[in-house]
Amino acid sequence: MQIDPRGPRFAAVLTSVLLIAVLITGNAVLLAVQALVFLLGAAGGPRLSPYNCLFHSLIAPRLPPPTTTEDERPLRFAQGGGAVFAVVGTLGYLTGVTWLGLSATGFALAAAFLNAVFGYCLGCEIYPIVRRAQGRSGAGA
Repeated sequence: MQIDPRGPRFAAVLTSVLLIAVLITGNAVLLAVQALVFLLGAAGGPRLSPYNCLFHSLIAPRLPPPTTTEDERPLRFAQGGGAVFAVVGTLGYLTGVTWLGLSATGFALAAAFLNAVFGYCLGCEIYPIVRRAQGRSGAGA
């Protein structure tokens, strides 16, 4: 399925703001909420992503149609990677291993920030490498 690349970038902005709040407050519940957002995006793609739903209901109607589209599979892979970091970070905060919570949240923030500010999706760039390592084409399912 092809998607409007502006939606994931909008989601990355919201994700970055939330992850900055987590780093400032150390709030495991906020990070768990972000983990759920990542998991929904990984499992169901943009159709299940709350941030993407916000984009399509509030922002996209005010924009011209996208000039390009992107394959959703690399984005779903990236969301899965974000979910791993968010779950690990949540566990770190909840178990009192604060350095783990901070580190995992920082890595997730770095990836989200790259997408939000520069349009560079780190997980999307890793996706074809993983696919090739599995003996599959980067674009294949």
